[in-house]
Amino acid sequence: MLEQITCPADLRRLSSSELRELSQEIRSFVVETVEANGGHLGSNLGVVELTIALHRAFDSPRDILLWDTGHQAYVHKILTGRTNDFSSLRKQDGLSGYPSREESEHDWIENSHASTALSYAFGMAAAQSSEVGEGRRVIAVVGDGALTGGMAFEGLNNLGHAGSNVIIILNDNGRSYAPTISRLSDSLKRLRNNPRYLEQQEKLERKVKNILPFGESVEKAIEAAKAAVREIWDPTSFFENLGLRYNGPFDGHNVEELERAFRNAADFEGPTVIHVLTEKGRGYGPAENDPVKRLHDIGNPKPGSFTAAFTEALIKEAESRNEIVAITAAMPDSTGLLPFSERFPDRFFDVGIAEQHATTAAAGMAMSGLRPVVAIYATFLNRAFDQIAFDVGLHKQPVIFCLDRAGVTGPDGASHHGLLDMMLMSKIPGMTIFAPSSYQELQQMFHDALEITEGPVCIRYPRTPAPIVHESEVGQGTNARKVRSGDDACILAVGKMLEPAIQAADDLEKSGVQCSVWDVRCVSPLDTKMLTDAHKHPIVTTIEDGVVEGGIGYTVQSKLSNLNGRGPLVRTLGVPIAYIPQGNPDSILSQLGLDSKGIVESIMSSRELL
Repeated sequence: MLEQITCPADLRRLSSSELRELSQEIRSFVVETVEANGGHLGSNLGVVELTIALHRAFDSPRDILLWDTGHQAYVHKILTGRTNDFSSLRKQDGLSGYPSREESEHDWIENSHASTALSYAFGMAAAQSSEVGEGRRVIAVVGDGALTGGMAFEGLNNLGHAGSNVIIILNDNGRSYAPTISRLSDSLKRLRNNPRYLEQQEKLERKVKNILPFGESVEKAIEAAKAAVREIWDPTSFFENLGLRYNGPFDGHNVEELERAFRNAADFEGPTVIHVLTEKGRGYGPAENDPVKRLHDIGNPKPGSFTAAFTEALIKEAESRNEIVAITAAMPDSTGLLPFSERFPDRFFDVGIAEQHATTAAAGMAMSGLRPVVAIYATFLNRAFDQIAFDVGLHKQPVIFCLDRAGVTGPDGASHHGLLDMMLMSKIPGMTIFAPSSYQELQQMFHDALEITEGPVCIRYPRTPAPIVHESEVGQGTNARKVRSGDDACILAVGKMLEPAIQAADDLEKSGVQCSVWDVRCVSPLDTKMLTDAHKHPIVTTIEDGVVEGGIGYTVQSKLSNLNGRGPLVRTLGVPIAYIPQGNPDSILSQLGLDSKGIVESIMSSRELL
């Protein structure tokens, strides 16, 4: 069946039995590809029938389909002509793990950060209803997890106020990355547990009609009865109070039922919510039996990873410091906080997909005597920059930000590389920033971070395995650590870049070039002893896995130029200001010159200028 689907129109000629067969084939195909390439599994297995029904009821790309978040769009890719390329998913020069405007006319937004589709939908609907509009329908598929993000509520508010002609498909599986955390989700859960809600409402209507005379009183009685039911099942009143029509819940694995609901919604003007119940990981035993995230994605924090080092350090310190609390934005497992939540459930807070709220809440906790640790992916930190600057930094609160997946991350593409965090965080007055180069360094830095009480602290670390080192190779406090000495050049390496820096020094030594190498460790404030030593060398090369312009290398260059005497020739190596596509992390770093070869070439070319 799958080989016969080359475009969405091919779905409309299939019978019910053929649609069921196609659904099974798609699930097997997705599992096979994701097991080979990695990626998001559970969320896509849950939307197979939903996606089929969407493409049967609507006419993509004439009708605008938006996915929030885009990691649930694998089936959409398959049904829009990308089956033959699907084996390249998340590989370099292959299909993106998210919708991509460059990839297909069926993809309108590259929506890999949650809670944004409703704002896109509001804007697109406004355009379609204007003089330049083409009468396209706008359909947004939004997960219940995405509704924990404040921006989603802002979008709902404006859609209802404007009466925008948008169909909102609420894909409710009770989970974001982990189980969904929100009051609305609790209400939705009651509907999931009792999907006979509409039958109950219709039964009430029939009873009222039977016992009351016909006329205006009957109509009022029916409305009163329906209002009473809505007060019990508050998601209905929640959406309708915002000006959105609510329908559901519907079985998210019944193509025919979904298709009828979608077509009916298309007959109405104004914003409509279609509440669809799906099962994350549907049809795949390992996902259905995963109680935490239903195999949301493939891969967990591994022993020997920086994440594992953070988990170990956090629990160890929390054993003796009752003031330590941990906060996550819907990602307790992948950030390494799940063991902490099990050990200290009363000191753990999952706020949902709400990075801004997490940050300001942490400030409030710190003001009241707690020591909050906010564990988050570096790429998602961007969403909370205003709160970091003015709710935490301005108030000099000792919040500790632990940023996982910092630097070039690889197959998730441009939206998931953590490249801006060092540049942004270094501009916050009073912010201390650590970049560990090993498993043991991260643990030492976490301990030292707890000793800093005047202002916030950031510890940023990569997804790659953490080197295991001897205790003699671990620094302390905010001091840099000199790894080796040489008079011809000096390499200042940030975090994981220490390994290629040492390799480059070894390679240069074979050519008669002696290099000093420093593990910068604390990138803000920079160690003055390290800067003084670097200033004595004719050549200084800095290397960081973050944006180079305005980054740490630029700060080093500025500070060295202000020291007395003739300064060295400084070369700054880092990531350019660009959207870096997906690929193998080591390959990407190599292409950017952020490896031992790139360091050697930088120093040798600098020597030619002297």
